[in-house]
This record gives sequence, structure tokens and C-alpha cells, in this order.
Amino acid sequence: MHIGQRIKEVLEQRQMPVTWLAKEINCERTNVYNIFARKDINTGLLTKLGIILEHNFFKELSDEFSKTEKVKK
Repeated sequence: MHIGQRIKEVLEQRQMPVTWLAKEINCERTNVYNIFARKDINTGLLTKLGIILEHNFFKELSDEFSKTEKVKK
């Protein structure tokens, strides 16, 4: 999963603008676009984004990991 793209998708599903998210995480709009470009992200920021967007990114990542492990077995 490309976590930055997933964050962008969730933001779009909530129909909230990038400027709103930037304000919520106390950063510039360009920094939010940088987050969208990331393939990985630190857990503290992901936790904060999950709370703000009311979305459990960790569960999605865990579910994806579980699927990958089943394929390997």
C-alpha cells in the first residue's frame, strides 16, 4: 500500500480540502502534498492523521500484511 496515496484517498472521500488538513496538522499545504507522495510514514504522524480523518490506517496496513503472509505460506 502506498500510504500517502491512501491518505489522499481518505481525505477525498471525506470531501475535505487539502488546506483543511494542513490546518489540522499545523503545517503548510505543500507539506500535505509531500505526505501524499510518501510510500512510508512515521507512526506518530499516521496516528495523528488517522484521528483527524477518523480512519484506522493501521488496521488497513495490518490487513494488507496478513494477506501478504497468507500468500507466502
